[in-house]
Amino acid sequence: MKVAVVGYPNVGKSSLVNRLSGSRRAVVHETSGITRDRNEIPAEWNGRTFTLIDTGGMDFLDPDPISGSIREQAQAALDDARVAVLVVDARAGVRPGDEEMADLLRRSKLPVVVAANKVDTGADVPSAADFYGLGLGDPIAVSAAQGLGTGDLLDRVVELLPPEEEEPEEEDVIRLAVIGRPNVGKSTLVNRFAGVERVIVSEVAGTTRDAIDLPLEVDGRKLVVVDTAGLRRQSKVQESVEYYTSLRSQRAVERADVALVVCDAADGITSQDLRIAELAMKEGCATALVLNKWDVAAMDEADLDHERARATSKLRLRPKVLTASALTGRSVQRILNEAIVLGDRMRNRIPTPELNRFLSEATQARQPPAKQNHRLKLIYMAQIGTSPPRFAIQVNNRNRVTRDYAYFLENRLRARYGMDGVPVIIDFNERKQRRSEVRR
Repeated sequence: MKVAVVGYPNVGKSSLVNRLSGSRRAVVHETSGITRDRNEIPAEWNGRTFTLIDTGGMDFLDPDPISGSIREQAQAALDDARVAVLVVDARAGVRPGDEEMADLLRRSKLPVVVAANKVDTGADVPSAADFYGLGLGDPIAVSAAQGLGTGDLLDRVVELLPPEEEEPEEEDVIRLAVIGRPNVGKSTLVNRFAGVERVIVSEVAGTTRDAIDLPLEVDGRKLVVVDTAGLRRQSKVQESVEYYTSLRSQRAVERADVALVVCDAADGITSQDLRIAELAMKEGCATALVLNKWDVAAMDEADLDHERARATSKLRLRPKVLTASALTGRSVQRILNEAIVLGDRMRNRIPTPELNRFLSEATQARQPPAKQNHRLKLIYMAQIGTSPPRFAIQVNNRNRVTRDYAYFLENRLRARYGMDGVPVIIDFNERKQRRSEVRR
């Protein structure tokens, strides 16, 4: 069940969505026009669960192309919703934009609740009565900042929702974060995944601000694709809006199983692309790099081999480097398939007998290190966790495990089980001496 939250710019829609959902998922700032894409945020009230759709401000007279895209996204939210909440500014009174929105909502035939926002004190409550003239029923005085009236608003929303349908049990879903520098084509790629214009695309860098969750099904497999704002070097982040959008991008990575680091093929893999990949890896994400705009980049196979070698030498997880064109759709399906493979390998379990065969072969290929005529012995190996995969190797003496040999085992494990780009954790546990050994 979805509830579309719509209104004129800067009436406090995102603040109200955060208040109603009890979260801080929507970006809030005093600057008008911060929200652009529609952002779906789960909420619950009196045992009913539903999804709030935060939308950008609809200004019907603004000729800016981005404003036109915002209006299209808000209209798509209304088409997808079962109830609409029209947010108005009680301090400003009824404005022409409110009347246009009310006319649009009357024609949509959706049940509508008018939320007269910015009623921060009891003395301001009568100002909500001005909105009876919109012809959408009794307006409810609320304050997103103070919380005043939000319980009454939620009561009314839940009352208007149709009876709850029994939802099927959630299957294993792979969360896929699409991350990268500004203006490398992340949103275009997400739209290509979805097959529709789900998020706003513009040549203006920094168009995406929220981290947008997009449910998707690929060959029967369920994914949630997360479009994120571009990540720049911290020294270049000057505006507070960009600071908060960067935080949301980082949190999206924290919640993801797989991260696609989108790079501009014309630039190759830059130092910032490598830093973004390292961020994803530190958060335990399986990672792949995507050289987007391959159709217009003046690169050949030798250049691609160079980029792949650079990524392998700079990044410990040795992620794959893929090529694609979000604009034409070239290799986009292959990228989604690779993301599913990475998600599965994050959750894969390798049988213990197989791991011990691997351990035996690895030690035959390269003898463990020795210190003071005492050689490291690798006794037993087992997998003890998934997402990311975690392994434990029992050894005779942990102090004899060198970093070089640990990396050797890790890289060999990746090569053996196709885990390039997947975080791998190996614990070396010292075997306790038996009593008979101590007596000797």
